[in-house]
Amino acid sequence: MKAKVDAGTCTGCGVCADVCPEVFKMGDDSLSQVIVPVVPKEAEDRCRDAASQCPVTCIEITEG
Repeated sequence: MKAKVDAGTCTGCGVCADVCPEVFKMGDDSLSQVIVPVVPKEAEDRCRDAASQCPVTCIEITEG
């Protein structure tokens, strides 16, 4: 699984980094960033939760 954040849509609310810090962090520009190339197996459910909780739906999850 891979995650991607659309920086043009991200509002920097920080929900994703709070829900799944193994995958997301807030960057110096106050926008979310993906910090791993592939989501660790143990973080996949939290990553999906972070994507579903994003208020502007800027997180794209690619399975496989």
